[in-house]
Amino acid sequence: MTTSRGSAAGDDADAEARIRPVERVDLLGVFRIEKAVFAQPWPYAAFERLLDAPAFLVAEGDGAPADARIDTGDVLGYVVGDVTPNHGHDIGHVKDIAVRPDAQGRGLGRRLLRAALSELAAAGASVVKLEVREGNHRAQALYEDEGFEPARRVPGYYGDGEAAFVMRLDLGEWVRGCNADAGSP
Repeated sequence: MTTSRGSAAGDDADAEARIRPVERVDLLGVFRIEKAVFAQPWPYAAFERLLDAPAFLVAEGDGAPADARIDTGDVLGYVVGDVTPNHGHDIGHVKDIAVRPDAQGRGLGRRLLRAALSELAAAGASVVKLEVREGNHRAQALYEDEGFEPARRVPGYYGDGEAAFVMRLDLGEWVRGCNADAGSP
């Protein structure tokens, strides 16, 4: 399952959000979500530096009446992923992912993650890694459900001293699994 920069996998027409590549105009919305979700948010400049990352995607509201607080074009969530060359076995890295608090619990994080994985596969990554807080069991469950496996624990990874789990996904296996699922009735 691969996509082009013009569309994203998991971008269902019936869903309440559209997933697309980030644009500079989205950065303020992305930054607001970052500050609302994380105790130690990235600085705005970090997002600016990653504007061209192959899997920097946003989910935007489509103005559907399901939630009066969400306007067309509102950034509801984002994911940032890039690829590092590695002797023919390029490594994808999901660096950041978040969903606006009032839009959580609707599967948007999963849609963003899947779209990013598709973009990283299209960009040539063979494996994908990410870091997750040891205490973030909800995120860990999502990643494990998508096929990520814990690779190691890094004590004191975060600025507040919390440990991180580095999780790894064989992207080829993930793509084959998605293609097999798409072929089943």
